[in-house]
Amino acid sequence: MKTNTSYTPVIGLEVHVELNTKSKMFCGCANNWFGEKPNTHTCPVCLGLPGALPVPNKKAIESCIKIGLALNCTIPLISKFDRKNYFYPDLAKGYQISQFDQPFAIDGSLKLKVKNEKLKTEYEKTIRIRRAHMEEDTGKLMHETVNGEHVSLIDFNRSGVPLVEIVTEPDFESAEEVKEYLQKLQQIVRYLGVSNADMEKGEMRLEPNISLRSNTTNIKYSISNDQLPNYKVEVKNINSFSFVEKAIEYEVKRQAEILESGKIPAQETRGWDEDKHMTISQRSKEEAADYRYFPEPDIPPFVWNEKFIAELRATLPELPDEKKSRFIKEYDLSLYNAELLTRTKELADYFEEAVRVSSTVIPAQAGIQDNGSPIKSGMTIDPTKIANTIINKKIDIEKMLPAELIKQIKSTQVEDTMSSVDLEKIAQEVLSENEKSVLDYKAGKTNALMFLVGQVMKKVAGKAKAGTVRQMLEDLLK
Repeated sequence: MKTNTSYTPVIGLEVHVELNTKSKMFCGCANNWFGEKPNTHTCPVCLGLPGALPVPNKKAIESCIKIGLALNCTIPLISKFDRKNYFYPDLAKGYQISQFDQPFAIDGSLKLKVKNEKLKTEYEKTIRIRRAHMEEDTGKLMHETVNGEHVSLIDFNRSGVPLVEIVTEPDFESAEEVKEYLQKLQQIVRYLGVSNADMEKGEMRLEPNISLRSNTTNIKYSISNDQLPNYKVEVKNINSFSFVEKAIEYEVKRQAEILESGKIPAQETRGWDEDKHMTISQRSKEEAADYRYFPEPDIPPFVWNEKFIAELRATLPELPDEKKSRFIKEYDLSLYNAELLTRTKELADYFEEAVRVSSTVIPAQAGIQDNGSPIKSGMTIDPTKIANTIINKKIDIEKMLPAELIKQIKSTQVEDTMSSVDLEKIAQEVLSENEKSVLDYKAGKTNALMFLVGQVMKKVAGKAKAGTVRQMLEDLLK
């Protein structure tokens, strides 16, 4: 897509993450709703029946705060729930229990390393996190044909599922930055173990708010660079990284054409139609006042203390960036290998277990090497070799245990089993038998050395490494 250099995209993100608690947010219904028979995981609370009272899920609230801590947020010591009032078929109560002015986490940040594939460049950027707040999910509308009529049905199994909404400041200026942020956010919540963030199941839903800022002064709506455009378009409920990229690129082009015509894009909510490869208008965009927020009267405010927050912080696992830095420092891995191995916590743990296993004692009878000699006790493997094997051979960590991987690597790893005295004796024999190659090497023909290495390797029958043989020949030929 051709970029219109007259404008800079101004993009903020709202990301909804379903938590993997055993029960729903405000009732005891099971939270394994996906794929179940419609309306079988419901009760008076999540159906919004009169007189039913909500009971907050402690585990869900702790998970929300953990997400906030992982995103470098401040955790206010006082928080509360609010009622967000709007009427839609999938909202049984006519309001959603959410958080308005006192959320569980505020003022965070996430550092990105963004790659521009077209320019082959990389740069760092910090995205400000405005808030991470707790709310309940809605029911799910299903559009079907019944008795020849097009109807909308409602499945309330999802209603009341604990949902964390993570809101950024409008700091993104490209679809590439948005994708990098979303991938990193998904990685973090998976490391925390609070959500599977499976977008195909709707466990992570993406909503970019997009507008354009003029880079020139002759545009009708032009404003200074330190201000935000006086409109924004929200694209709702996108469930893939590629779709969000496409939606942003489409909106940038669409809005630029409207601005060039002297008009201002309507402030509205749109949806992404993958079949038509375009966004579709859904409704005018609401403001906070439209929701008539007020404090949830059935749930008292929450008052934390610093000890509680410190205890939650202590439960956080080593997060991806920290783990990546440690792998580079502790195992001397390349940045590339460290990034690949830390993409998932499971793969990172597998690698570290393989490194640990590689330094344990392996009985000689456990197997033999390719050269026919036994695997010796205490044979250790360079972590880089383990990393390369896992990455290059695409090891299925679900099917091969780390110990089995190490046994496989050791069975093909050649070890020096010949003494230096015996090796030098064979090397001297090769030099005396190949005088022409010796003269060629001394005349500057470096390929001659490789020929000599090959001759020695034949005689030692795999009992020495090629690197050791080469070093010895170089020393002898000085």
